[in-house]
Amino acid sequence: MDLSFNKNEDHNKLLLSDLRKRFAKVKLGGGQNRINKHHAKGKMTARERIDYLLDDKKKSIEIGAFAGDQMYQEHGGCPSGGVVVKIGYIMGKQCIVVANDATVKAGAWFPITGKKNLRAQEISIENKLPIIYLVDSAGVYLPMQDEIFPDKEHFGRIFRNNAVMSSMGITQISAVMGSCVAGGAYLPIMSDEAIIVDKTGSIFLAGSYLVKAAIGESIDNQTLGGATTHCEISGVTDYKATDDKDALDKIKNIVSKIGDFETAGYNREKASKPAKDPEEIYGLLPKSRAEQYDMQAIIDRLVDNSEFEEYKKGYGQTIITGYARIDGWAVGIIANQRTLVKTKSGEMQFGGVIYSDSADKATRFIANCNQKKIPLVFLQDVTGFMVGSKSEHGGIIKDGAKMVNAVSNSVVPKFTIIIGNSYGAGNYAMCGKAYDPRLIAAWPSANLAVMSGNSAAKVLLQIETASLKKQGKKISEKEEKELYDTIKARYDNQISPYYAAARIWTDGVIDPLQTRTWISVGIEAANHAPIEKQFNLGVIQV
Repeated sequence: MDLSFNKNEDHNKLLLSDLRKRFAKVKLGGGQNRINKHHAKGKMTARERIDYLLDDKKKSIEIGAFAGDQMYQEHGGCPSGGVVVKIGYIMGKQCIVVANDATVKAGAWFPITGKKNLRAQEISIENKLPIIYLVDSAGVYLPMQDEIFPDKEHFGRIFRNNAVMSSMGITQISAVMGSCVAGGAYLPIMSDEAIIVDKTGSIFLAGSYLVKAAIGESIDNQTLGGATTHCEISGVTDYKATDDKDALDKIKNIVSKIGDFETAGYNREKASKPAKDPEEIYGLLPKSRAEQYDMQAIIDRLVDNSEFEEYKKGYGQTIITGYARIDGWAVGIIANQRTLVKTKSGEMQFGGVIYSDSADKATRFIANCNQKKIPLVFLQDVTGFMVGSKSEHGGIIKDGAKMVNAVSNSVVPKFTIIIGNSYGAGNYAMCGKAYDPRLIAAWPSANLAVMSGNSAAKVLLQIETASLKKQGKKISEKEEKELYDTIKARYDNQISPYYAAARIWTDGVIDPLQTRTWISVGIEAANHAPIEKQFNLGVIQV
């Protein structure tokens, strides 16, 4: 391998090392001391509960691991959004599991906690996946109640979803393994079946202190709403468990008896590993986000047998389209080509930019995949649509709108992997979060923003300096550079993949070598939900 490959490899492996360090910190939740206190109560942590519940040697993926990252620092932080969410297998059946992390503010709900829970339910609804709730929460985090309580996408939406999911026939099972208070008490009871752990689990609309203050009644929490009360007196819960493991074993027993599901019928053959070494991705992906590289080489290291049937190869070359298999599943791939390409007319096109012919090709390919019932995989490294008089006169807005229309109306499941740049309208056309990908993940090399940090900093600098000049202030070249560096540093932080993951604009930051697993798990989940409507582009400018 050449020197450039080695430099790229070193850079990307450092990014991967940083990812692993960040994740190791996130896995500790509220910290080792709180984990120890949790264990002292005879309780398992959220991650221990999920690990015990999921089958051995079965692949699983974690959704929103970096939710809340570097947020709410004035409140002590909220690692992983105070809740752990995984898609995995229980007794051979694919499920999504949601577990409150009581080591983080006693499992209290921050705004990002609500958003993450709603994302888990969204995945369950879209894919008709059984969902398991492992409840251990003190309820809404009161200092931020105005940001989590009243709005459409806030806390209450979860119970609304419980009701809708039940009407859809989606299995919901809850285990109360700690506190379950106030409005949160409705979640397990709106599930199909509810388990409660004796002596550590409790459910009530108001705890003993509030009951004393409100009506003057003196009562302890277990008598008020413990396992014996709800299993033998109120009938609120269905099963009493002796401890956490017993509760999780009861969930396994229930799941093992769920009947088969109707499949969507996505095509799958025996899986094969890529013929070209996936580890080489680290050396192929350039250190600088401005450098060119061949996206085809990345695709070769993601797909089965490194076999890719390219569609319209010589046309619209800044987008690659074609058919392949990932872990045996048939997929249609749409990827931004990052090399400088030459058209038959001799015109040079910049890699990572969407031109009219590229948008036209992608639109047609999306329609073909919908016709054939083939899931779509978007590999993003896009700086946006081509600008300038030639593009505008050629109808770039019209062609871009056709592509956005096709992405929006696609009825087959879509999966998005952000490899590099994800800027402006390019993010939209390549199935960004707003366009309902079933799963969306970013590599550590990803950047998400309206434009690059360099471009944005220049624009913001011009606005700032113009404002200062209006005030009669003069700034030297040195001061201008310092101002530019400050603006760029702030903007660069906001385009980080971790900034996006913290706000659940993506489902996670992943090692490139996990990409095949994410897509395979995602398509298997999507296969639970048969397509219920036809692909229709609606009205478009031709």
